[in-house]
Amino acid sequence: MDLGEVEQLREDLGEFVAEVFSSIRRKDQRGWGDCYLRGLMLDGRRKSIQPMAERLPDGNMQALQQFVSQSPWDHVPVLRAVASKVCEAIVPEAWVVDDTSFPKAGNQSAGAAPQWCGALGKKSLCQVGVSLHAVTDSASVPLSWRLFLPQEWADLTDERRVRAGVPVGVGHREKWRLALDAVDEVLGWGLAGRVVVADAGYGQMHAFRAGLVERGLDYVVAVRSDTSAHPGDAAPTTPERVGRMGAPRLPRYREPARSLKDLVMAAGRPRLRRCTWRQGSKGAMTGRFMVMQVRPAGVAAKKTALEQAGGRALWDGVLPAETLIAQWPPHEDEPTDYWLTSLPADTALRHLVRMAKIRWRIEHDYREMKHGLGLDHFEGRTWRGWHHHITLVTAAHAFLTLRRLDPKAQAPA
Repeated sequence: MDLGEVEQLREDLGEFVAEVFSSIRRKDQRGWGDCYLRGLMLDGRRKSIQPMAERLPDGNMQALQQFVSQSPWDHVPVLRAVASKVCEAIVPEAWVVDDTSFPKAGNQSAGAAPQWCGALGKKSLCQVGVSLHAVTDSASVPLSWRLFLPQEWADLTDERRVRAGVPVGVGHREKWRLALDAVDEVLGWGLAGRVVVADAGYGQMHAFRAGLVERGLDYVVAVRSDTSAHPGDAAPTTPERVGRMGAPRLPRYREPARSLKDLVMAAGRPRLRRCTWRQGSKGAMTGRFMVMQVRPAGVAAKKTALEQAGGRALWDGVLPAETLIAQWPPHEDEPTDYWLTSLPADTALRHLVRMAKIRWRIEHDYREMKHGLGLDHFEGRTWRGWHHHITLVTAAHAFLTLRRLDPKAQAPA
């Protein structure tokens, strides 16, 4: 947007800021929040503090720097207010878990370390943020964020932690655990739970799927083709006891587990069903899919089943069933995509596929927030500054999304 367009939004933006920044008591700080959001929406190659302050008529670099990097306002109530307002307006069909990277030039920024950087397509020095999004086919907005701390940041004596202001109680947590933390947070805000969608980085973790079930949430998550499982109708048998003094033996499956790829290939193309799950910009989105019940195997699956049963003596050896969705295009020799879901296998195919595919929507979030709103342009190093900047970008994105969906805002004056 140019300056004139941004100025035309001043009144609506002011009302939005007053509502979602109401937890910030000082009026002058809410004013700098309004200023920062306008700076993010204003055209410009770089959305770091100095160039934004220079573009805005009321910009003040020192005041904006203090507001974002040093002021102690709590970002969580702001995210909660944004989430509540957004979910009321768009009524999300799913929650999508994902993460995105923030390339850095040095290793002094909170959480910065050599790790996979999706933005660069290689391992590089970066920060990684785990995000939870409210999603429909037509709109999506982040609800919560977590900054991932690699293992090298877990040392509480590391001087970098002190300089970056990482809280003492915060240490290394796997990304899937951070995702569950974000889910717990938004559930704690009173938002109605939705089907959780995630890529294989999360879906491959049995503990992540089990954690969602414990929270009463369904999921549709991508998994790798080499994930091991038994067919849904497989049943364990109990081996005969060896000697009078031998301990009772656990029930086990007679046949070894097979990969999801092998199970689908064995079922063959006749089991495929054609499905159109939505209308895209280039026409109907259509593909061929197979749905079957499977029982994921492996150490993690067995451990979870034992714990849920109450111990070895109470477990009947049955591994819980999940529904497998596989996509197998006509021109491919084997399936290309796999998902596991807690939804029943007799769920309407279109619904299953829509949930599996709805993750595409958050790519719009990342693209708009990075290229349009400067999500990865923050040049500060502190834990607090990162969370403040991420929250302000989320608020700007939410404001623009709500305005786009509002017929009154789109109507000619």
